[in-house]
Amino acid sequence: MKKALAFAAVIMLVLLGAAGAAWVAAGRGAGPAIDILQPVTLLGAAGQLDVAVETPGGRLAALDVTLVQNGRETPLFSLASPGAARVLQEAPERLRLTRGLGKKDVPDLTPGAGRIVVRAARLALFGLRRLESVAARDIQVRLEPPRVTVVSTHHYVNHGGAEFVVYRVTPPEAAAGVLVGDVEFPGYPASGVHVDGLSLTDPSLKVAFFALLFDQDLETPIHVFARDEAGNEVKAALESRAFPKPFGRSRIEVDDRFLKRVVPEILSHAPELGAPGDDLVAAYLAINGELRRKNADRIAELAAKTSPEMLWRGAFQQLGNSQVQSRFADHRTYFHRGQEIDQQVHLGFDLAVTANVPVRAANRGTVLYADYLGIYGNTVILDHGMGVQSLYAHLSSIGVKPGDTVDQGQEIGRSGQTGLASGDHLHFTMLVGGRMVSPVEWWDPHWIEDRIVRKLRESGNQVLSSPQRYR
Repeated sequence: MKKALAFAAVIMLVLLGAAGAAWVAAGRGAGPAIDILQPVTLLGAAGQLDVAVETPGGRLAALDVTLVQNGRETPLFSLASPGAARVLQEAPERLRLTRGLGKKDVPDLTPGAGRIVVRAARLALFGLRRLESVAARDIQVRLEPPRVTVVSTHHYVNHGGAEFVVYRVTPPEAAAGVLVGDVEFPGYPASGVHVDGLSLTDPSLKVAFFALLFDQDLETPIHVFARDEAGNEVKAALESRAFPKPFGRSRIEVDDRFLKRVVPEILSHAPELGAPGDDLVAAYLAINGELRRKNADRIAELAAKTSPEMLWRGAFQQLGNSQVQSRFADHRTYFHRGQEIDQQVHLGFDLAVTANVPVRAANRGTVLYADYLGIYGNTVILDHGMGVQSLYAHLSSIGVKPGDTVDQGQEIGRSGQTGLASGDHLHFTMLVGGRMVSPVEWWDPHWIEDRIVRKLRESGNQVLSSPQRYR
């Protein structure tokens, strides 16, 4: 009997020891893991708070966020009273909260230094222990937006065409450009414009090419904008006038012979669309639609690689001895065996030539792309700086490689009928900010002089000795 009681006593001591050890271990456990995602270093007039909290092995018991400025604490969030904050349970042990943190959301917000403080607690050991943790981040609050002023005058933009603006931004390091509706065209330092006799060294002076796209309304609002690192943004309406341009319509017959020639070749370069199979029409529709959109996205991506300096000189040159087969923004309706199968918009000029003629650079630039590109077949894209690029498609061969610098008139390839080409021709288009625009005005020296050079001359501190001479 005594042995049994002694054994029971030992067992009880072991259990009490284990419970004590568990209690101590729980007390020494970590509190919730806190990650302050936003703000990072700067907070602007339209900032946001974004915090993630993980509570492995325990239930979140409390979460409080405060802003400390000038010795004053401003509550931003409490788990007990979430208010307008958005709280999302991303996983059983991970909670995410977001809320506005700008001046309108926190009226007490003032410019200068501040600190975001997050306190969280979780329950452990069956809710008997409370484990806490604290995270903080020092930030700078900037509430004053940049300033932007339009310097150039007489901004006339053709529907589907491009324009140019000179403007001033302070502070100079603020990101700036032009907004046409919701399409953003970045600007560049005016110092990147190298024109003989003109010096644009003021760091606050910027320039931007922009476009009124073929599918935008003539009344689309156009603004010059500036945005600082804290997210503060200002817009200034750009006084401009838009001119309508008639866009053509055409009927395209797609016969079986054409499908057998182009579909397998294009699909061999686009395995993501699958094998052509027996239904060439279905494969053609995937090429003319899905692949066309992917090609446009790829072309737009290349805009980010543009030079901040103007590389081109004077008016661009049309392919010599070529006849215009199809114009920019031609609305095409496609038929197969008398039945309508598709509609697309042709964003370029088709310039008819004899087979295998030299295709020459329309202006000075750097080769960005020289390879097969879906519906365009063998393609070369030249960068002319400041978001301006030119595209040459359906080539039979390519004579340059990415990174090459080419001069105006230099051969870059030979004409052909690769991609979705029904015959030997050059598909040529201009790009502004990765968006396709009509090439016609770029071929016109009077347009170059009036829309670009004049504005630079008026904005500079010297007189151009030769408006068409570029370094």
